[in-house]
Amino acid sequence: MTKSFEEFEVHKKGVLLTRQIFDLLNKSSIEKEFSFKDQLKRAVISITNNIAEGSEYNNNKQFVRYLKFAKGSCAEVRNMLILARELKFLSEEEIQESLILSIEISTNISNFIKYLNSNLEKK
Repeated sequence: MTKSFEEFEVHKKGVLLTRQIFDLLNKSSIEKEFSFKDQLKRAVISITNNIAEGSEYNNNKQFVRYLKFAKGSCAEVRNMLILARELKFLSEEEIQESLILSIEISTNISNFIKYLNSNLEKK
Protein backbone atom coordinates (compact mmCIF):
# COMPACT_ATOMS: atom_id res chain seq x y z
CA MET A 1 0.00 0.00 0.00
CA THR A 2 1.29 3.40 -0.86
CA LYS A 3 -1.48 5.36 0.83
CA SER A 4 -1.64 6.05 4.53
CA PHE A 5 -4.79 4.77 6.24
CA GLU A 6 -5.81 8.36 7.06
CA GLU A 7 -6.28 8.95 3.33
CA PHE A 8 -8.82 6.15 2.83
CA GLU A 9 -12.34 7.49 2.52
CA VAL A 10 -13.68 4.49 4.46
CA HIS A 11 -11.41 5.38 7.39
CA LYS A 12 -12.65 8.98 7.34
CA LYS A 13 -16.25 7.72 7.40
CA GLY A 14 -15.34 5.43 10.30
CA VAL A 15 -14.03 8.40 12.27
CA LEU A 16 -17.27 10.27 11.55
CA LEU A 17 -19.31 7.26 12.73
CA THR A 18 -17.21 7.10 15.90
CA ARG A 19 -17.96 10.76 16.65
CA GLN A 20 -21.67 10.19 16.02
CA ILE A 21 -21.77 7.15 18.31
CA PHE A 22 -19.93 8.96 21.11
CA ASP A 23 -22.42 11.83 20.78
CA LEU A 24 -25.33 9.38 21.04
CA LEU A 25 -23.80 7.81 24.12
CA ASN A 26 -23.89 11.18 25.89
CA LYS A 27 -27.70 11.17 25.81
CA SER A 28 -29.34 10.92 29.24
CA SER A 29 -31.59 8.05 28.13
CA ILE A 30 -28.59 5.71 27.88
CA GLU A 31 -26.30 7.16 30.54
CA LYS A 32 -26.77 4.33 33.06
CA GLU A 33 -26.25 1.50 30.55
CA PHE A 34 -22.52 1.23 31.26
CA SER A 35 -21.74 -2.18 29.77
CA PHE A 36 -23.92 -1.53 26.72
CA LYS A 37 -22.18 1.78 26.10
CA ASP A 38 -18.76 0.23 26.61
CA GLN A 39 -19.50 -2.54 24.09
CA LEU A 40 -20.74 -0.06 21.51
CA LYS A 41 -17.68 2.14 22.03
CA ARG A 42 -15.30 -0.80 21.61
CA ALA A 43 -17.10 -1.96 18.47
CA VAL A 44 -17.08 1.43 16.74
CA ILE A 45 -13.44 2.09 17.63
CA SER A 46 -12.55 -1.34 16.28
CA ILE A 47 -13.67 -0.34 12.78
CA THR A 48 -11.01 2.33 12.26
CA ASN A 49 -8.41 0.49 14.34
CA ASN A 50 -8.61 -2.55 12.09
CA ILE A 51 -8.43 -0.45 8.93
CA ALA A 52 -5.36 1.31 10.31
CA GLU A 53 -3.66 -1.83 11.56
CA GLY A 54 -4.30 -3.84 8.41
CA SER A 55 -3.02 -1.10 6.14
CA GLU A 56 0.32 -0.97 7.94
CA TYR A 57 1.26 -4.51 6.93
CA ASN A 58 1.80 -3.35 3.32
CA ASN A 59 0.40 -6.71 2.27
CA ASN A 60 -2.98 -6.95 0.54
CA LYS A 61 -3.74 -10.42 1.92
CA GLN A 62 -3.21 -9.21 5.52
CA PHE A 63 -5.10 -5.99 4.81
CA VAL A 64 -8.11 -7.96 3.54
CA ARG A 65 -8.06 -9.98 6.76
CA TYR A 66 -8.23 -6.82 8.89
CA LEU A 67 -10.86 -5.24 6.65
CA LYS A 68 -13.03 -8.29 7.34
CA PHE A 69 -12.59 -7.68 11.06
CA ALA A 70 -13.58 -4.02 10.50
CA LYS A 71 -16.65 -5.14 8.55
CA GLY A 72 -17.63 -7.44 11.43
CA SER A 73 -17.27 -4.58 13.90
CA CYS A 74 -19.41 -2.42 11.64
CA ALA A 75 -22.16 -5.06 11.77
CA GLU A 76 -21.81 -5.15 15.54
CA VAL A 77 -22.31 -1.38 15.71
CA ARG A 78 -25.37 -1.65 13.50
CA ASN A 79 -26.80 -4.40 15.70
CA MET A 80 -26.12 -2.41 18.87
CA LEU A 81 -27.93 0.60 17.38
CA ILE A 82 -30.91 -1.60 16.58
CA LEU A 83 -30.85 -2.98 20.12
CA ALA A 84 -30.60 0.55 21.55
CA ARG A 85 -33.73 1.44 19.62
CA GLU A 86 -35.59 -1.76 20.59
CA LEU A 87 -34.64 -1.40 24.26
CA LYS A 88 -35.79 2.23 24.11
CA PHE A 89 -32.38 3.62 25.04
CA LEU A 90 -32.45 5.73 21.87
CA SER A 91 -35.16 6.65 19.36
CA GLU A 92 -35.33 5.77 15.68
CA GLU A 93 -34.64 9.41 14.85
CA GLU A 94 -31.56 9.46 17.06
CA ILE A 95 -29.96 6.36 15.54
CA GLN A 96 -31.01 6.82 11.90
CA GLU A 97 -27.99 8.79 10.65
CA SER A 98 -25.49 6.44 12.31
CA LEU A 99 -27.39 3.38 11.08
CA ILE A 100 -27.25 4.63 7.50
CA LEU A 101 -23.55 5.51 7.81
CA SER A 102 -22.72 2.07 9.26
CA ILE A 103 -24.38 0.40 6.25
CA GLU A 104 -22.46 2.70 3.89
CA ILE A 105 -19.15 1.88 5.62
CA SER A 106 -19.88 -1.83 5.45
CA THR A 107 -20.56 -1.55 1.71
CA ASN A 108 -17.38 0.49 1.22
CA ILE A 109 -15.34 -2.11 3.09
CA SER A 110 -16.84 -4.89 0.94
CA ASN A 111 -15.91 -3.00 -2.21
CA PHE A 112 -12.40 -2.36 -0.89
CA ILE A 113 -11.99 -6.09 -0.16
CA LYS A 114 -13.14 -6.96 -3.70
CA TYR A 115 -10.67 -4.46 -5.13
CA LEU A 116 -7.75 -5.81 -3.08
CA ASN A 117 -8.70 -9.42 -3.84
CA SER A 118 -8.82 -8.69 -7.56
CA ASN A 119 -5.27 -7.31 -7.32
CA LEU A 120 -4.18 -10.47 -5.49
CA GLU A 121 -5.60 -12.66 -8.27
CA LYS A 122 -3.64 -10.75 -10.92
CA LYS A 123 -0.34 -11.66 -9.28
